[in-house]
Amino acid sequence: MNMSRQEKLLLFILACINFTHIVDFIIMMPMGPQLMRYFQLNPQEFSFIVSAYSLSAGISGFLAAFFVDRFDRKKVVLTAYIGFVLGTIACGLAPTFGWLIVARTTAGLFGGVLGAQVFSIVADVVPYERRATAMSIITTAFSVASVAGVPMGLYLATEISWHAPFLAIGGLGIVVTGLIIRFVPRLDGHLLKTGAKYNPLEVITSIVKSPGQLRALWLTTTIMLGHFSIIPLLSPFLVANVGLAESQLYLIYFVGGLVTIFTAPLVGRLADKRGKYPVFVVFALLSMIPMFLLTTMNPSGLTYILSVNALFFIFANARFIPTQAMVSSVVLPQNRGGFMSMNSSVQLLAQALATYGAGLLVTKTQGGQLIHYSWVGYLAMAAIFASVFIARNLRPVDEKPVLLEPDHAESEQADAVHPKLARPVEAL
Repeated sequence: MNMSRQEKLLLFILACINFTHIVDFIIMMPMGPQLMRYFQLNPQEFSFIVSAYSLSAGISGFLAAFFVDRFDRKKVVLTAYIGFVLGTIACGLAPTFGWLIVARTTAGLFGGVLGAQVFSIVADVVPYERRATAMSIITTAFSVASVAGVPMGLYLATEISWHAPFLAIGGLGIVVTGLIIRFVPRLDGHLLKTGAKYNPLEVITSIVKSPGQLRALWLTTTIMLGHFSIIPLLSPFLVANVGLAESQLYLIYFVGGLVTIFTAPLVGRLADKRGKYPVFVVFALLSMIPMFLLTTMNPSGLTYILSVNALFFIFANARFIPTQAMVSSVVLPQNRGGFMSMNSSVQLLAQALATYGAGLLVTKTQGGQLIHYSWVGYLAMAAIFASVFIARNLRPVDEKPVLLEPDHAESEQADAVHPKLARPVEAL
């Protein structure tokens, strides 16, 4: 079944939200060598900058889980996005390292709510049989961020200052805020399914009573521990140990993002056709190959570095798409926003733990090289291997998605039956 125009427009705006959110997060990592030199940081201090965002986002995601399902998802996303944009602009205006930490924490507090709500909206609107395809569109934002956002951010940081990328992201965020206000419909269909008085603790009791939800959270934790123990120190490692020039760092994200632009939609359709779990298993196991090659790499040529990196991006992105489809489907719509916020909190806290833990394992020699990065790789591969068994028994719950109507006439007919369903764009 093809997507309606309303679905496509909604997914585009959600992808724009993800794009700015992702660029803001990952731009810190390729800027690692520059920031470590500018502020005289060691690997532990730099890891703390990255983990500060994840930690604050994890806390806010946890707190949001107790109330987000009480509100129209558009209002939640809009409020969180405005706070995120202001926090990002504050990063660009930060005069010192201390104020940068404060600004990153502020951006994380609001950013921690965004990702969960984006995926909740997709799961509410798109049926399970087409959900992996929709998720692949949202995750393509990461690819575009890698191809366009990171190289441009690095260029601005090099040519102007490290402040410039954050100001540029903040400016783009203002434009996206206008798109949300103008084109995103009301998304309150999940409220129809809540007849009883809202209980803020229901998200906790629901998770505790559901083996599927507990397993989904454990799956998220394991994958994040495996992925984000490698990512933050990858750029400093490639520069210090492998011989990649700082001026070539953008190629890591450009090439990786470029290949996933083409592979992500293919993986989404494949997962919908062949099954989410089988596709996840294949790519989770395949992803361990470039993880090993990257974390144990010796001085190498640019072609080899980019080839291994491309495989890492392809396989890591490919295991993420079916994972999101599976995780978002273990809970009914009336509890999905809270559960996905809890899942986002777990994800971000796992990212913070993995990032800071990797910083503790890796040390810098007097010559500037990083040692023990291979230890991080071995632990990451063990976590990804374990995730295959954790995901084995995840099952979707029975649900009826809140569908966006294809045109105004049909929306009027739908409103006559269900007046609080998500309104199409024309009805705004």
